[in-house]
Amino acid sequence: MFILADSPQTVFAVSLVALWLCAWAGARFLGRFAPRGEEAHEDLSVVLAASLTLLGLIIGFSFSMAISRYDQRKNYEEAEANAVGTEYVRTQFLPAADAAQAQQLLREYLDQRILFYNVHDRSQLPPIDARTAELQNELWQSVRAPATASPTPVMALVVAGMNDVLNSQGYTQAAWWNRIPKAAWWLMALIAVMCNFMLGYTARHLRSRLVLLSVLPLVLGVAFFLIADIDSPRGGIIHVAPQNLLALRPTLH
Repeated sequence: MFILADSPQTVFAVSLVALWLCAWAGARFLGRFAPRGEEAHEDLSVVLAASLTLLGLIIGFSFSMAISRYDQRKNYEEAEANAVGTEYVRTQFLPAADAAQAQQLLREYLDQRILFYNVHDRSQLPPIDARTAELQNELWQSVRAPATASPTPVMALVVAGMNDVLNSQGYTQAAWWNRIPKAAWWLMALIAVMCNFMLGYTARHLRSRLVLLSVLPLVLGVAFFLIADIDSPRGGIIHVAPQNLLALRPTLH
């Protein structure tokens, strides 16, 4: 389920088909054993309603977690843009040759960070990550030598700014790794399966309930799709656009 979460469309298709089959199996095979008394039917309805309430709460909590992680990724993108833009200005305190080198490296680094956000195919990430690591090392070297030669408060400010640039990338990466726990996905899936089994189990007339049995799987499939889409940084249709980094690029170039 956790691997499927990277493909929200697959989550929707699998959950819709699987949950509908559970509801149909509950109606087709288990429904014949359901008690026919009105009182027993009411008891089953109460259990089903309680289970659906629990499922709704878990879906709500999962959606809240996905939204908070999405907002976190957006905030760190903004922080990266601010760090790069601030350090680009601070490099003017370096000697002319060192300043030109540092600014050129920052422009290349900005391009790599934009690529990181725009790439949706994970197979394209390794070269981007490798080049980003190289640029980070070169950026640090570009301020380390001048700061060592002239350890002044102004140079300390330049070094601190470069440290913010490097740290912001680490915070962003950590935010992209921070996903909804596997246990939450399995718990939602388990309760959804049981709810659809009970829904089919309480259905008295299969032929007249086929449409009704499709409603809950469809609703749950859409909910799972939305949660997976927001929670997946690269899958689906909802992504964090590097709008702040893109807005900064013309200024640097």
